Amino acid sequence: MKKYLIIGNGIAGTTAAEEIRKNDTDGEITLLTKESLPLYSRIRLPDFLCGKIGEKDLIIKNQEWHDKHNIQLIRGVEVDKIDFDNKKVFSKKSAPIDKTKNSEKVDSDTQDNGIFEFDSLLFAVGSKSFIPSIKGNEFGGVFTLRTVDDAKSIIKRLQIDNAKDNIKTTPKTNNGKKIVIDNPKEVVVIGGGLLGLEAAAAMIHAGIKVTVVEFCDRLLPRQLDYEGAKLLKEFLENIGVIFRLKEATEEIVGKISERAEKLASVIKGLKLKPQVKGVKLKSGDIIKADAVLFSAGVRPDLSLMPDQSTTDLDIQFNACAMTNKSISVNKGVVVNERMETSIPSIYAAGDVAEYDGVNFCIWQEAQEQGRVAGSNMAGKEAAYKNVPPSNILKVAGISVASAGEIDVDGKMELELISTESIYKKIVKDKNGKIVGCIMVGDTSDFNKIVKQMRSEV
Repeated sequence: MKKYLIIGNGIAGTTAAEEIRKNDTDGEITLLTKESLPLYSRIRLPDFLCGKIGEKDLIIKNQEWHDKHNIQLIRGVEVDKIDFDNKKVFSKKSAPIDKTKNSEKVDSDTQDNGIFEFDSLLFAVGSKSFIPSIKGNEFGGVFTLRTVDDAKSIIKRLQIDNAKDNIKTTPKTNNGKKIVIDNPKEVVVIGGGLLGLEAAAAMIHAGIKVTVVEFCDRLLPRQLDYEGAKLLKEFLENIGVIFRLKEATEEIVGKISERAEKLASVIKGLKLKPQVKGVKLKSGDIIKADAVLFSAGVRPDLSLMPDQSTTDLDIQFNACAMTNKSISVNKGVVVNERMETSIPSIYAAGDVAEYDGVNFCIWQEAQEQGRVAGSNMAGKEAAYKNVPPSNILKVAGISVASAGEIDVDGKMELELISTESIYKKIVKDKNGKIVGCIMVGDTSDFNKIVKQMRSEV
């Protein structure tokens, strides 16, 4: 019986497990994750943050689904070392192991000791939020929003009232427009990316004052041109979000509270951490803040890869170098069209993987790469090819979609629809083929356009 081991239970890892089971009904599939939940939707974390949905509403594939497909999901496990030569994965001894109830295989001596054997291994560890090297970024009250635990920490910090299964009714409005700011807390979001804008809108709905600081001169610079970004900005300003565009953060201002200082005078050795009080911009302005949320993009999580920047073997061995073999790493873990790394039977998919020099770190890419990896791991040949990146989402209830070439400078052939509430832009190459599109306010025909771009119709 073949043993499949997958590290990471995001959409790439879970899709791979599902694909393996389709093609191998007998193989042993083990899915390891640091997370406390089965596969859940990260893009819905802002809704959880402001209490629109409960924790159970985040979950996409529950435990029952894993049981039904005989996939051993083991949560709360952090991988420490990987022995590629002997095909073993070692978890950190301190990590609590949450075992599924459906399989006696999980109770083996090796897995009880945090050792997992494999014939094929998939890295699907995803990405980590990027925190710029800004003075004060280690202060208490500085957050990112990447996991459900991040969301819970923010809720606690800002004292957001989302009790009773985290469900709230419709947000309070003033004359149908701006949200009533009734929470005394103030937050600065650094970065005008997708999740940052969603989080900003969510906190506004929770009655918190929010200012978004964006270095670029428009929102969502990777997804929207100036006209689309302008319309989205107007929508968000109407609900109360404050924007500081073309601004850079110089430092995060913090202070140790008087209460903490008193405790330190009594408790010897107590280390004090300054708490966020504001954000200083390079323009000299200081924005008051009780918390700071970084939304400056993500980077592939390469923490299990040997440190390429050092020759210190002790440091390398603490990562994943219990082997004479090496995995090729660039921006991400380099893979071929089969999602296989430079070591046979070792695969990577999703945000951590880099194929043909590209890593978009988006859901659709991760899902397809997981499918391809799972097929090949189970012996069914499949090949991945890059497709134009596409995003479709709702920012504060506003439909936004983007795919392929957005032609910011307007140099290509365009079809435009622009009103007070809708902006649509179709981008074509010199042969009249659709190569990109932007939609704000109405995304009803987005999927049709994307299919045309991919020559599926």
